[in-house]
Amino acid sequence: MTMEQLASDLLRRKGLRSTAQRRAVLTALQGHPHSTAADLETRIGTDRAEAGGLSRQGLYNVLEDLTRAQLVRCVEPAGSPARYELRVGDNHHHLVCRRCGLIEDVDCSVGVAPCLTPDEDRGFAVDEAEITWWGLCAQCLQATAQE
Repeated sequence: MTMEQLASDLLRRKGLRSTAQRRAVLTALQGHPHSTAADLETRIGTDRAEAGGLSRQGLYNVLEDLTRAQLVRCVEPAGSPARYELRVGDNHHHLVCRRCGLIEDVDCSVGVAPCLTPDEDRGFAVDEAEITWWGLCAQCLQATAQE
């Protein structure tokens, strides 16, 4: 089964129409976690005709639809554009390099959402925890040591 067929199946299971634009975005995210909208636009750009003439605003609309349907997760590290990934529903966390912006996934230590709970829930029914650890990746740490 091709990625486009898988994308079509995913969309239908979530009750969304399988449009060329939605399939193009899901396909562009495959193997490219933490992509920005600009990254996706570039990746889809070469296949714009096959993507139903996807405009920039159309791309943002598709990303919003896919995020709302929980087919895509939007991650928004401080000081960085929104990033999109296909890894959804597992409540994983992220490591972010302060220097180069590299983002890496980190599995929950407990494994069940929300995997962390606040000392006080103040009446909230907590179902997800989003943790971002900041630091330097191995390459940036090495480059800093050589400066």
